[in-house]
Amino acid sequence: MCGIAGLLDPTARLADPEAVLNAMQRCLSHRGPDDSGVWFDRSQRVGLAHRRLAIVDLSPLGHQPMSSASGRFTIVFNGEIYNFPTLRAELESSGARFRGHSDTEVMLAAFERWGIVESTGRFAGMFAFALWDRETRALTLGRDRVGKKPLSFGWIGPVFAFASELGSFRALPDFTPEVDRAALIGYLRHSCVPGPLSIHPALRKLPPGCLAALDGADLASGARPLPVETAYWSARAAVSAGRRAPFAGSPEQAVDALDAVLGPAVAERMVADVPLGAFLSGGIDSSLVVALMQAQSSRPVRTFTIGFEEANFNEATHARAVAAHLGTEHTELALTPGAALDVVPRLSTIFDEPFADSSQIPTFLVSSLARQHVTVALSGDGGDELFGGYNRHRFGDQLWRWAAPLPRAARRGTASLLRAVRPSTWDRAAGIIATLSQRRLPPAVGAKVHKLATLLCAQSIGELYQGFVSIHDDPASLVVGGAATTRSLEESHARTDERALEARARESLMLEAPLEMMLLDLERYLVDDILVKVDRASMAVSLEARAPLLDHRVVEFAWTLPRTLRIRNGVGKWPLRELLSRHVPRALFERPKQGFGVPMAKWLAGPLRPWAEALLSETALRQDGMLEIAPVRKLWSEFLAGRTDRWEILWALACYRQWADAWRSGVPRTP
Repeated sequence: MCGIAGLLDPTARLADPEAVLNAMQRCLSHRGPDDSGVWFDRSQRVGLAHRRLAIVDLSPLGHQPMSSASGRFTIVFNGEIYNFPTLRAELESSGARFRGHSDTEVMLAAFERWGIVESTGRFAGMFAFALWDRETRALTLGRDRVGKKPLSFGWIGPVFAFASELGSFRALPDFTPEVDRAALIGYLRHSCVPGPLSIHPALRKLPPGCLAALDGADLASGARPLPVETAYWSARAAVSAGRRAPFAGSPEQAVDALDAVLGPAVAERMVADVPLGAFLSGGIDSSLVVALMQAQSSRPVRTFTIGFEEANFNEATHARAVAAHLGTEHTELALTPGAALDVVPRLSTIFDEPFADSSQIPTFLVSSLARQHVTVALSGDGGDELFGGYNRHRFGDQLWRWAAPLPRAARRGTASLLRAVRPSTWDRAAGIIATLSQRRLPPAVGAKVHKLATLLCAQSIGELYQGFVSIHDDPASLVVGGAATTRSLEESHARTDERALEARARESLMLEAPLEMMLLDLERYLVDDILVKVDRASMAVSLEARAPLLDHRVVEFAWTLPRTLRIRNGVGKWPLRELLSRHVPRALFERPKQGFGVPMAKWLAGPLRPWAEALLSETALRQDGMLEIAPVRKLWSEFLAGRTDRWEILWALACYRQWADAWRSGVPRTP
């Protein structure tokens, strides 16, 4: 795992490009504390920079930037190619010779032998790379299939640059810390900046499964074209392939097939020349990964979990039971609210862009705990998105089947009636019902009722999904100039043939509601939220996180399974549960999904109140200039008065404000 950066300076704008490249890589030191390197070709005005976290081949032969044997290609690479031993053997049989044992050297030999597109399609792993071709004077950027590793790029003045994190772009002389309104609106809807947008208007994220090529020979005239993007893999193509060749065996055979593809994926991710362990929450996904690790290990696997004092947020007891059954070497850290709250002021130094998934806090804390003992940790990320683990995959299907046939006017009328009652009133009514019936009802009933009102108005599965995942129904109303920005985007999309083609592609799949929402989760929520959270939180402490469930072969297998083999009898992740039951008693994992969150509503109204008030005060909002003062202040005052439970949007607003202050101040944000 590493950090990469680089630039093209076609008009010789930079007086000292090596100094700029060194500054860019220093901003990524937390991603790679073991080594650094800079390469600049003055004749072609191209430079690459690298920070190394040494995992495989710890010798100097793994140093980057690295050039191919012929000298044609030079690369900087972030990530792991898990099948590189197989590729190396094939290349050696064709005459290739290697100096060291790194996957980077194998990548370069593959590019020379098979070309860039075919080679990238052969790589199994997580990666982001930048490759300079001296012969064609072309720069190629690449990103892994599901988007585990980050890569952003764009023109900063007359210089084209790319980097793993936005902080590196500060090293460029023409950089200014701007904020893109469209990206901010997207963030205030989803708690994260949706790709391919970046919070900086001049920058763009490379989509997962894509290569982007920029021809350096065409830049001397001063033109500033963006790279031409080409998809070598897509989730929708994987879905189409799975539907053309669906799994035809019995349910038991489906579990066997899952074991056959997931077991090797786990084994590949256990290869490292440094200490290795796993995150263990006690849930289905992480427990299965640990169980498969332990089944293939000759000694106890190191596992890590954290616990909270609040019972509703504490899974440590479940993790402890699973660890004891499997015989792992388990490390648990019990956290007080104060210890978790201490992380909050550091969030703007950890996360690259505004980010407000509150599980970022425990994710960072468990990464910090693991890093005290290991350099690599496996995780269970991906199980929910692939096998129907979220409530929306089950409840959304039921709601869509019931509501879709109803007249639009009837649904809107019902929604208006539900919204007419304040959430706090719904909560009091739910409390009375719970007392009279002696039943325990879920918390925040009022917020759920208002969410239901939004869902009833959905006109498509896509709108239904957006209703489920949005933390605010009208985020443009919170942003200065937001309405005009939204109209401009809609007009631009209406004029783009690509949008029409995308719409037809979506329609042609004709997926059931749960499957369409799983696909949207795989394309959006996983990429922009889950993987960003894990990458930034783990790399902030120089820990490599690996996700076997997101091996592309596991992803492709999952999409051969029909909905009924993923969600059975109203319960999601059926194949994962069945496979786990071969290693762990069901009593240790069969329970309602708990998540990996923190009691943020309680904290915002309590110990975090002064912090949030300072960030969301009228004076602070006016100085920021991006947020509408009146609606933000109304949200905050109603929350404090107990009239709403809109803590998610308030947490997002406060996180943005903290990030924006650091972004504009120019203070280095290296953790």
